Amino acid sequence: MGNSGLHPLLQSKKAVIFDLYHTLTATEVTSPHGLSTAAILGIDRKLWNEHLTERSRERLTGKITDPFTIIKHAAHAINPDIPEELILQATKHRMMRFEESLEKMPESSIQTIRLLKKAGKKIALLSNADIIETKGWVNCPAAVFFDVVVFSCEVGYMKPDSEIYNICLEQLKEKPEDCIFVGDGGSNEFIGAKASGISTIMVTGIVNRIWPEKLPAIEKYADFVVSEVSALLPSNE
Repeated sequence: MGNSGLHPLLQSKKAVIFDLYHTLTATEVTSPHGLSTAAILGIDRKLWNEHLTERSRERLTGKITDPFTIIKHAAHAINPDIPEELILQATKHRMMRFEESLEKMPESSIQTIRLLKKAGKKIALLSNADIIETKGWVNCPAAVFFDVVVFSCEVGYMKPDSEIYNICLEQLKEKPEDCIFVGDGGSNEFIGAKASGISTIMVTGIVNRIWPEKLPAIEKYADFVVSEVSALLPSNE
């Protein structure tokens, strides 16, 4: 497959930088009927998600690396009366779900990455993730196709910090104008990418199934929008 078969925004690019969760995979996809961490802890799921995405820089930048402490810190910030036995149960279950989400990454994501690699593109991962969310990466079937992997908990910065994009670009040995970022738009990642000079493509599929109300506010920061990761490839692939 040559460049002519790729999405127009990809044809002139040397590297594709992917977000991970809610772009390539998600626990809601790989284990849709499993209990969420919030459900185990007895916390409102929206409140839990808001806390994790907006108020937990310490876990995402690797300042807290113990899984139990990560969940305890977040849970007790919402409700200090949650017993530690329940927190331990939630921690173990969360680790299992995230490992499964990587080990069972959707085949459409794996195939897209494989074919982009075959087309001569460098492939990078740029993810805001803590130690729990990264533990299963070594067993992810798509891992072998990535030239660069940047997890926020390992580098001490998180999207949309300019530093984390620069780290990725330096490891790729590419200029920002020669790269494109593909993600769901969470964590203001498109704002950070564009500020660093990187074009953006939003993948709406998973977010549209889980949080459709978030799409309008995020889409405006993307240079292009596709429904699924596989849309980056020609239909005959």
